[in-house]
Order: sequence, then C-alpha cells, then structure tokens
Amino acid sequence: MRALNVAAPWGLDAIKVVDLPDPKPGPGQVLVRMKAVSLNYRDLLMVNGMYGRGPASTTDVITPFSDGCGVVEAVGEGVTRFKAGDRVATLFFQGWVSGPPTLEKLVTALGFPIPGAGSELQTFTEEGLSKVPDFLTDHQVATLPCAALTAWRGLFVDARLEPGDTVVLQGTGGVSIFGLQFAHAAGLRTVITSSSDEKLERAKALGADHVVNYKTTPGWSGPVRAATNGRGADFIMEVGGGGTIQESMKAIKIGGHIAIIGVVAGAGEPFNPAALIGNSAKLQGLSVGSRDMFEAMGRMIDLRKISPVVDKVFPFTEAKAAFAAMAAGEHFGKIVLEF
Repeated sequence: MRALNVAAPWGLDAIKVVDLPDPKPGPGQVLVRMKAVSLNYRDLLMVNGMYGRGPASTTDVITPFSDGCGVVEAVGEGVTRFKAGDRVATLFFQGWVSGPPTLEKLVTALGFPIPGAGSELQTFTEEGLSKVPDFLTDHQVATLPCAALTAWRGLFVDARLEPGDTVVLQGTGGVSIFGLQFAHAAGLRTVITSSSDEKLERAKALGADHVVNYKTTPGWSGPVRAATNGRGADFIMEVGGGGTIQESMKAIKIGGHIAIIGVVAGAGEPFNPAALIGNSAKLQGLSVGSRDMFEAMGRMIDLRKISPVVDKVFPFTEAKAAFAAMAAGEHFGKIVLEF
C-alpha cells in the first residue's frame, strides 16, 4: 500500500508518498481502506513539526490526518461494532468514547502520536470509528471528525444556546462554516466574519443573517452589537486567538460564552483578564469531542440533511498542493484528499 509520511526537517517539501506492507487487524482492531481525508489547521502544524505537547523530534515519522472516510476491509478477533463493507468515519480521539475529557483520552489523537488516516489502508481500534449517514459522500464524511465535531461541541455541549440566540463565527474555514450550518439549522441568529466579500456572499447562501468584512471593518464588534440592539452575542467561535480575542471580548454579551478553538490570527495584543470580571463572560478552550458527541451530531446531520461544504479536492499524492492552498487561505469550508 501507499502512505503519506512526514519526518524531519519537516515542512511541505518533507511530505513523501512511501510504499509500506499492507497492515492486518489485530484483536479489537478494524482494517479500513481509506477513501478520503480532510485537512485541518492542526495537520498543517503537524507537517511543519510544530504540533503536540512538545515539538516533534528528529526521529519521529508521522502519518498525518485524523479525519477520514473509508470502508471496512476486515476485522480482528473480538470486534463486534463493525463488519466488512461498513462505511465509517475515523474519530479524532481513538480513546474518547464518552464523558468529559481527561489526559488519558486526549493523548489518543490520530496523526500524532498515533499513525493517522493518510494511507490507503490503516488499522484503527473499533472504539475509534463510527458509522455515518448514508446520504453523505465519502468526501463529505471525511470532513466531520474534527471541524464539524468541534463546532457541534462548542455550540450544543459546552454552551447552552436556545433558538433566537446570536452566535458569531469567525472566518469561513471548516469549523466556522459547520458552525454556521448547525446554528442555522437550530434556529440561532448567525453573524459571520471574513476578509472576502465573495466568501461572505457564499455564507449568506448558507443562511448567515449578518456578515462583516473584518478587513474593511476591523472593529467588527460594532456591527455585532448593532445586530443585537447593543446586547452583544451569546456565543462566539473564537478561531483567531490573540489576533481577535480583543474584539470578541467587546462583542460578547454579559455572561456570554467564547469558545477558544484556534490561533490562526497570531498572538495579537496582550489580553487583559480583568475584562472578564466586568462582563462575567466565559472563555472555554475545547479540543474536538467524544464518540458520543460525534454520533449525536450525525443524527442531526441526517435529520436536517446538512451537506458539508467541500471546497477543493486533490489526489492524496498531491498533499503538498492541498496544504499550500490551506496556508494561503484559499478555501471556503473544507479541503479534501481522495484516494
């Protein structure tokens, strides 16, 4: 079989397609023939040797990608959840089935330290896979494990939102577009930001109630306040990090919820935690979610027939070009590699 490998000195030029022996499933394992994987910002960091609880070492060899769709080829001894022919999605955390996060659960992420889905064949624990709605394409299924589940958890697990509440989605990457689709389906008022008027028009077509170009309106908290009659947003999907948190703090209502899920806008200005005291806002970091959350999300996707937005598709042998497109911010929604 062929697989994608990355090693020191890291970077896009270090992505290699290698030939490896076909794996066989051991007890409790499932052998999956991968059909597609999707890119996350985490994968770009990983390829550049920067992801994890510490920098990757010069001896690490990474098979990237946590998010994939495939078909079960064979199952190992004792497997009861799947059979050959089942179509499945990989789960970001192979060992987080239910309950709150713990260190033991969070160290089971695919890609690093566990070899990821970026190979034609891969084995996974049976607990680390889930069946998926039949109406979705393989490309669409591959977008769900990280971006979709992150948006789902932020909106409906960590925050207790009600129809009519206002949510702000930053940018038009995978998490924010899933957040827009889920929030619209749940009857929430949506505000989305982007530096591209073209992308904002596409967001309107997906149900965005208000749009703000943060390049022409860097103080986007103003339009959020205006859209809510001065009250502020109930929820903000914070993907920018230090570069956007100041505006998020200005835009959030008293007692509102800011979900910290990314740092794509860089360090930005120092954050003054005293601002939290004045408005009793809640900042919560989150990292994807459990299998129970994934399957609850799948039921809503199936019920509302929500179609994930796949913007660009590349052959898996052209992973370098796909990452370059991500780094340039060319995408709206998700980028997928197909096998």
